[in-house]
Amino acid sequence: MLVWAEQAPIDASDRGLAYGDGVFETIRVYRGGPILLRQHLHRMLMGARRLGIALTGDQLADSVAQALARYAASDDWVLKLILTRGSGGRGYVPSSVGEPCLICSRHDTPAQPDSSGVIAQVAQHPLVVNPALAGLKSLNRLDQVMASMELRPGVYDVLLTDGAGRLLEGGRTNVLLHHQSGWMTPPVRSVAVHGIMLDYVTASLQAAGRPVRERPIPLSMLNRPGCLGLYLLNSVVGVVPVRRVGCQHLPIDRTLATICAPLTSLK
Repeated sequence: MLVWAEQAPIDASDRGLAYGDGVFETIRVYRGGPILLRQHLHRMLMGARRLGIALTGDQLADSVAQALARYAASDDWVLKLILTRGSGGRGYVPSSVGEPCLICSRHDTPAQPDSSGVIAQVAQHPLVVNPALAGLKSLNRLDQVMASMELRPGVYDVLLTDGAGRLLEGGRTNVLLHHQSGWMTPPVRSVAVHGIMLDYVTASLQAAGRPVRERPIPLSMLNRPGCLGLYLLNSVVGVVPVRRVGCQHLPIDRTLATICAPLTSLK
């Protein structure tokens, strides 16, 4: 069932509302074109498959085409897709006859962060990722909500750790570290969301002969001379350099600017 968020109310028995039983995607539409659309649709389909929600590629592509036509009043906006298992009554066991629900909504593009670098802070709330759900962009975002409630004025994002001093991701971003020993990002099995923009940037670096390693990143690496720069990435704002984490000033690295320009070169 396709639902336009501005028109139809959501059934109170919807399992996405009751249990976070579903997945979502947030797609930047820039100059009239959806950025990394194929990758977003693939991730939603894979997420639906992992959760056992019946959705075909043709159904999803048709719904997104309708949404792009419906909301195409401006050149720069954000399309949000929420896929739930649908209404299935009370209880954790899903109904075998429920119809999946795809909710589409249009949103204004958030202000672009300062290109000279942003401020981040380390969250006190730890992130514990179930390996069976690692990378899945599910509707259950309570860890990110709790961590983001710690945000102080002027801080762009929180940095989530595993509680043992290892950096995992931002509250709404993935992280990428440029170190004198190379480029690195936390292992996919340890993060809550496997990012579309991170995949794009990783492929761009690989093509430029600069492979990205998946490895644990202790927060202490940010304080050492080998740190050349830290980036936050998501598919709405692109790639954002971090100039300060708490009281720790970080170097601003411009390497990625010469390798990829995701919001100007992608459609």
